[in-house]
Amino acid sequence: MKNSTIIIGILILLMSVACNNGPKPIDYGAEGCHFCSMTIVDKQHAAQFVTKKGRTYSFDASECMLNHLKEIDRTTVAQYLVNDYSHPGTFVDATIATYLISNNIPSPMGEYLTAFNSLESASKAKEDNGGELFTWPQLLARFGVTN
Repeated sequence: MKNSTIIIGILILLMSVACNNGPKPIDYGAEGCHFCSMTIVDKQHAAQFVTKKGRTYSFDASECMLNHLKEIDRTTVAQYLVNDYSHPGTFVDATIATYLISNNIPSPMGEYLTAFNSLESASKAKEDNGGELFTWPQLLARFGVTN
């Protein structure tokens, strides 16, 4: 009885670890972008999505994630994440982030696309750097993501 309780406990623990469907930390400087294979080093522009099966795909820039979305069935994605420019290395929900395209804030792939966790942060960055603000649906349209 005691051994079976221990075995059941271990199995439950293993199953809960295996079923983690959340984001995974990006190994900056070592992990490659799923779209362009560039090493992910920029903690202000990286992105990631998590599938409904729990698989993560990491990208060196939001624009790489957006371009990759044209190649997949988006109904398989559970969560879209982008790094918050104001808090490097911190993921925010990509679908509610505010984006700034400004020639004064370069991004790894040259689209000058930067994500912010709030409209206020993005508006302040726009005041300081110029550019144009976008929502997630506007970015999808701009990048031709229609699927």
